[in-house]
Formats: sequence, C-alpha cells, structure tokens
Amino acid sequence: MKKLFLIATLSLSMLVSGIAADGFTIFEQKGKSVTVNYNGKAIVKLMTENDKTSEEKAHETYKVYLHVMDPNDAKGERTLTKGAGDQYTHHRGIYIGWSKTRIEGKSYDTWHMKDGVRQEFDKLISQKTTPSTATFTVAIKWVNGEEVLLSEERTFEVRKLDEDGAFILDTVSVITAVKADTELNGDPEHAGCQFRAAADVVKNKSAKYLFPAGKMAEKEIKETTDMPWAAMTFETGGKNYHVQHMSHPSLPKPVRYSAYRDYGRFGSFFVTTIKKGESETFKVRFFISPGAFPDSMLEDCKRRSEYYGEMK
Repeated sequence: MKKLFLIATLSLSMLVSGIAADGFTIFEQKGKSVTVNYNGKAIVKLMTENDKTSEEKAHETYKVYLHVMDPNDAKGERTLTKGAGDQYTHHRGIYIGWSKTRIEGKSYDTWHMKDGVRQEFDKLISQKTTPSTATFTVAIKWVNGEEVLLSEERTFEVRKLDEDGAFILDTVSVITAVKADTELNGDPEHAGCQFRAAADVVKNKSAKYLFPAGKMAEKEIKETTDMPWAAMTFETGGKNYHVQHMSHPSLPKPVRYSAYRDYGRFGSFFVTTIKKGESETFKVRFFISPGAFPDSMLEDCKRRSEYYGEMK
C-alpha cells in the first residue's frame, strides 16, 4: 500500500510540474492559477486568486489576468508580463476592462478596479489539449461589492511553439450584461484588451512599436482608427522579445490602438453597448516571440493579421 501511495504521489507531482508528458498539459492550482505547460515548461498562467482577507490581498487579487511566461526560461518561472504592484499596478499581463462601464446612469471602473469593483474568478469551465493546441475556458464575475454587473466566459488557446519558442495565443471574451443594459467605454489608454510588459521595462524604456504603416508618430497613432494590428519589441531580464497584437474584424468599430508607451503597455480599444441578458464576443490574437523585431517583421505582421482576419 505504501509503495502504491508513493507511486501515485510521484505521478501527481510530475503532472503538477508539467514533466509527466511531452506536448501540452493544463494544470489548475485551486484558488491560485491555471497554467498551460508545453514540454514541461509553463507558457501562460492565468491568475485566478480572489483574496479579500486584507486590503493588501484584495488589491493584489482584484483582477483576473494572464501572465505570459518566458518560453526559453529553463525553470519556466520568469514572466514577460507585469503583475500587481510597480508602476501602474492595475496593468497586469494580458487583461481586459473599461474605465467607464456605464450601467443605469452610473459609471463603474473595470479598468483600475476602484471603489469595490472586481473581476472574480468563478470556475474552470473546460480544458482540452491536442498535439498542437491547449485550450481552456473560465467563468469570471465582474462585481461591485456583492452585486454582479457582468459575467464573462474567457477562453485562451495556445498554439504549438516554434523551434525558437514563438507561439500564437488566441483570447476570446464573451461578456454578458447581468445587471442592466451596459455601455463599455473609456479611452484608448484605459480600456479594451491590452498587454503590459514586465516591470523592468519601466527602467530600461526599451519598448518600441511597429504598425501597418511602419513606424508612426504618437499623434498619428492617436488619430488613426481601425488598424488591424500593432506590434511591440522590448527588453526584460537582459533579453529581447516581441509581441504582435491583432484585433479581429468582428470587434466593434472603430478600433483604436494605444501603442506608444516606452514602458510597454499597448492594445486596442473599442466601445459597445450590451443589452441586459445579451452577450458580446471580443476576439484578440497575440504572436509572442523571443528576439527583437526581425528584418521581416512588417511583412510577417501583415501576413499573420490577414490570416487571422479571414478566420470566423
């Protein structure tokens, strides 16, 4: 019996650490996170903790967001994205929200998470792995105190990594208006689906951007609508990486990008109204890769975006 228990314990520990099998595995650490591993290393980690036992813990856990892990980190522990704290604490990994979420004449800040507004993880709905993909869906409640304002089903799909560690990440958020008709609004700096690079980018100010028109001035970016994508390169931990953010054509128009901050926060902003009991779907794709922009980056981005745009 002791021998069987030891074998079972070892098998479980191997599964948790992601070394039990080649390819993709998905592991949920209850009350903490959902992690996608590939060949034994963490690739992305959804932060799901919801702890209101103290003001500090409540602040640290008021938002459900996705960390992108360094695919070339031998231990699979280092993140390419920022968590709670540091400059602009509400910027966390890959995240979604609107600073002006308007319901029945009142505005709720689901971007900065002020005045008791939170995104609370509910449950892991489904998970699936294939030789080429890992997909999972979670339920999230957007609340004001104890009152549910919106409900969300957020899905992530990670595509098989390239030899150099680059991969595609699809995000799909299905948001339902629970309390009443809801307007999701704000501005390009404080709303939509965005990516925030690791905290040390604040100090090295390494973030640089690329667009369909090539390099653009801040004023040009602010005045341009319905760009299908933007890309950023940055340095963290002494290494370079680049990310392409692609907005699906089905997103509400106009789509505007905020992509000029040297500390590495960028993404797309869109406004819509959801009727009570109805839902809206928001699709965004990320291409994440080690290394600075290659010489072919502009053409590569156009090709990837066109392919994504053809998908339903």
